[in-house]
Amino acid sequence: MENAAILREWFERVDSEKTGNITAPLLKRALAVGNLEFPLSVVQQMIRMYDFDRNGTMSFDEFVALNKFLLKVQQAFSDLERARGYIVPDEVYEALVKIGFSLDMPAFYTVCESFDQKKNGRFRLDDFISLCIFLQSAWNLFNSFDTAKQGRVTLDLNQFVYCTANCRI
Repeated sequence: MENAAILREWFERVDSEKTGNITAPLLKRALAVGNLEFPLSVVQQMIRMYDFDRNGTMSFDEFVALNKFLLKVQQAFSDLERARGYIVPDEVYEALVKIGFSLDMPAFYTVCESFDQKKNGRFRLDDFISLCIFLQSAWNLFNSFDTAKQGRVTLDLNQFVYCTANCRI
């Protein structure tokens, strides 16, 4: 779906009400057609991640940004899955590094444990995408507080409450 015309056509088919925006339920159904099954909460997070105008829906330009991210994630997964349909934690780590995420081992294993849906050490594409959506959302939120770009933040209680209440990552 790299071609803008193809993306536009896909977007317009999904935007059944012709509003110029896609809601989370519409995006969820559209992704399912492509064999990507996500809980509504993950699809809502996808929208929040690229909802630049903060209206709770996804415009075409926002959709293009999401598509670019998803293509990068899918490519990292495909490079390592070796026709098995899944990757294992060592490969998950390698794929995350390719995408640009750098986690220490305790954080990495905690996130893996949270997103290994079947608890079998095998990450299907949708599990891996969900994990990457979480990490990108966490990264975006972190960067909003790391104004000095030092890789560290200090939060007061109000900021912490804001993060936990509004981010649902």
